[in-house]
Amino acid sequence: MSVIALGYLGLNVSNPDAWTSWACEFLGAMQGPASPGGVQRLRLDDYAWRIALEPGEKDDLAWIGLEVAGPAELAALRRRLVEGGVAVEEADAGLLAERGVLGLVRCRDPQGLGVELYYGPTQLSHSPFVSPTGARFVTGQQGLGHLALATVDLAATRGFYLDLLGFRQSDMIRMAMGPDSHIDLEFYFCNPRHHTLAIAPLPMTPPKRLHHLMVQVETLDQVGFALDRLASTNTTLTQTLGRHSNDKMVSFYVSTPSGFELEYGYDAIEVDAPIWSMARHDKISSWGHKRL
Repeated sequence: MSVIALGYLGLNVSNPDAWTSWACEFLGAMQGPASPGGVQRLRLDDYAWRIALEPGEKDDLAWIGLEVAGPAELAALRRRLVEGGVAVEEADAGLLAERGVLGLVRCRDPQGLGVELYYGPTQLSHSPFVSPTGARFVTGQQGLGHLALATVDLAATRGFYLDLLGFRQSDMIRMAMGPDSHIDLEFYFCNPRHHTLAIAPLPMTPPKRLHHLMVQVETLDQVGFALDRLASTNTTLTQTLGRHSNDKMVSFYVSTPSGFELEYGYDAIEVDAPIWSMARHDKISSWGHKRL
């Protein structure tokens, strides 16, 4: 029993209206129906929503929603968490309505990030997703995309996501920090997407727990069109176009209205879980991804 996808996420943002405009005009997201509590939300596909924009001053990731197959799988994961010493809270009717799901439990990961495990998300098959920019996102079985998070306790974080939630490690990148120092980035998968989580061990908690959110589109042209939208949407490029060494993603990075980054990519390889074996890489990118 394990998580099957990153289904949704909640951002605490200081200007939800600006975020919505930027996400629609640059990212190619579609404004979705507000939640029962009035929270603005964004669509990337036929799901009712993928990103919630809660008003606040943190401008950071607030919580994530990890999808499971059904009630039996949710119950099994809940038992595993409790047996692992994790405090788990049952969702009430109000939270189920706010998220638009059939079942949900909540907990926190070792860094304090809110983690919601759920099944039965609302899909708007009667109202198909239509991107304002013509973007088509790779979601479905692969979920929303991936997140890059930092941790000051890699062993605890690894145990939470791998041992308790059922992720597997796809590979690692040994990133040089100087002539005599490095950090080992770890990458975790739960479906054919090469990684749903990238974990960076750091000596102290950074100002933002989210380094970047990645969304993947269906064609290289859609990546190019997004690059062309930088100027018209006043979007700052933070890393140039490049190809990553491990998942082979061709992508670039920009700064979001909240200050963390967004990776916009295409052409990542997929994991064949039964025969997948871990690898080590010594560079993050084969080429490109020059920081500006």
